[in-house]
Amino acid sequence: MSRLDEAFTLVSISSVSRDEAALATYVEGLLRRSDTLDVERVGDNVVARTTGHHATRVLVAGHLDTVPGDARQATIVNEELRGVGACDMKGSLAVMLALALDPAPRSLEVTWIFYAREEISRSESGLSEIAVLRPDLLQGDVAVLAEPTGGVVQAGCQGTLKVSVELAGKRAHTARPFTGRNAIHRMAAVITRVSNYEPRTVEIEGVRYTEQLQAVGVEGGVAVNVVPDVATLTINHRVAPDRSRDEAASWLREFLGELVEEGDTFSVRDWAPGAKPSLDNERLGALVRLTGHAADAKVGWTDVATFQELAIPATNFGAGDPLLAHRSDEFVTLEELSRFESVLRQWLA
Repeated sequence: MSRLDEAFTLVSISSVSRDEAALATYVEGLLRRSDTLDVERVGDNVVARTTGHHATRVLVAGHLDTVPGDARQATIVNEELRGVGACDMKGSLAVMLALALDPAPRSLEVTWIFYAREEISRSESGLSEIAVLRPDLLQGDVAVLAEPTGGVVQAGCQGTLKVSVELAGKRAHTARPFTGRNAIHRMAAVITRVSNYEPRTVEIEGVRYTEQLQAVGVEGGVAVNVVPDVATLTINHRVAPDRSRDEAASWLREFLGELVEEGDTFSVRDWAPGAKPSLDNERLGALVRLTGHAADAKVGWTDVATFQELAIPATNFGAGDPLLAHRSDEFVTLEELSRFESVLRQWLA
């Protein structure tokens, strides 16, 4: 069975976030066939470890869940696997399973982590669940997260900040709007400022991160004959890893300036910290060299930040084009899987 066929089997098992049990059971069953792995199930997370006596331990992690989609539509056409999760990231999971089951000796220990609920709120993350219930399973010297990166190292990750801006108005009859103040109309100026944002770019350890700012939600309105007295705008800010939560929120509040007046509210609703590249780590630097390409920045948020919070240097490296992730025509190719497997195998050796 080729890697593409093995990945097809994984894609064919539906594992939308919070519904990973069936796939976790399948992965657990495969890993328990090995006499060289210590396999443990923590909820819908599966961790398999070699248990030799080498001094160095590396972690290789990937998430089991996908965004919503119909797993029955998975198909292989011309050495391309198409289907929900093919690129993000069941193609890479198939390679992880193959290497985990490979009995070839290595000069280091490996922990293979297959975890649930990465695609939803960080508070539900299976990786965080393992960290709370079995932190001993996440001990290691360095980690690779097999997110789709096009076969190059995408270092660190950007933080993500969610803010709500509630604008106040004054109710009135829509026939006599001059007696009130329309909060929705006020929002137009805020949305215009956000849409005119010029992205900030910063270089960290030779890797360039470009921030983003988007209006992602609008709420407001009372009735068709009422001038609304409140309207709420939700803003998402992707933040380079040189800024903390407070620094990012302070910048955004200053950016909106006079448009947020006394009586309005500016509230941070969610924050996930970024992670710096960590390419000064000898093993991660070696991984970059094996790819034959310079490291890029990971512009989205990933659990590289979680590993770095655990004081484990980490980076993103996996098969598939990250621009295809979450799309209805998501796919991964046999060539991409083969290249990922070759580099990862060399790195682990």
